[in-house]
Amino acid sequence: MSSGGQTRDHGDPGDAPSVPPPLTDVVDTTRPSAAEEARTIAASTNTATLATLTVDGDPWASFVTYGLLGGDPVLCVSNLAEHGRNLAHDPRASMAIVAPNSHSDPLASGRITLAGHVEPPAGAERAAARDAHLAAVAAAKYYIDYSDFTLWVLRVQRVRWVGGYGRMDSATGADYAAAVPDPVAPAAAGALAHLNADHADALAAMARTLGGYPDTVTATCTGADRYGLDLRVDTERGMAYTRIGYPTPIDSIDELRSATVELTRRARER
Repeated sequence: MSSGGQTRDHGDPGDAPSVPPPLTDVVDTTRPSAAEEARTIAASTNTATLATLTVDGDPWASFVTYGLLGGDPVLCVSNLAEHGRNLAHDPRASMAIVAPNSHSDPLASGRITLAGHVEPPAGAERAAARDAHLAAVAAAKYYIDYSDFTLWVLRVQRVRWVGGYGRMDSATGADYAAAVPDPVAPAAAGALAHLNADHADALAAMARTLGGYPDTVTATCTGADRYGLDLRVDTERGMAYTRIGYPTPIDSIDELRSATVELTRRARER
């Protein structure tokens, strides 16, 4: 701990415990791409912070609601609001979206920034954009058709994803548009609770033989997605994290049980 006015650089570990490295090869570390992570977070909520530019070029941040047209956010903004006037003047914008979570530390949460420019949808796309916004924001039915409100679609050109401490990456707008939200992660809370309560031995076996930590004492599943499981492992050398990939990706939460059964079988055979 620093004292007497001394400070430490960001890279200085200070009193933080070191993380023990794996002792054997991790069999499969496949995980969602930054674009897939971003699409999953964008689909997980309907609120964001919108950043626009004033006429004077100053940054202006506003709380907004949105729906999704593909992966592009659809906004319904009052023309009288400052951010509404800003968008009409300068279409450049970005949105910061934070995934719902139960972390005590907000900086451990997954979040994304989507940057690009806004356009008012026209023709058939306008009807689709209107429906997308209403599907996500039911209260918008009271004002979405008023003449002093405008629908804007943010055409995403650049993406930054942060998965918490030490996990971050960028993606292009094209990669983001081509990706899809993860079908497993949003519905995995109950399955994780079940795995940790009833299958702790199986998780420890996975960590020992598939996850690179043969000295695992206990393991806890902290996340599941279509590609695999994230485990926190307590070892004889300290706490670490590892990744256990499924033999093949899965497409729904209903397939998670069979995927974990197969992982358990492989772990115990090894």
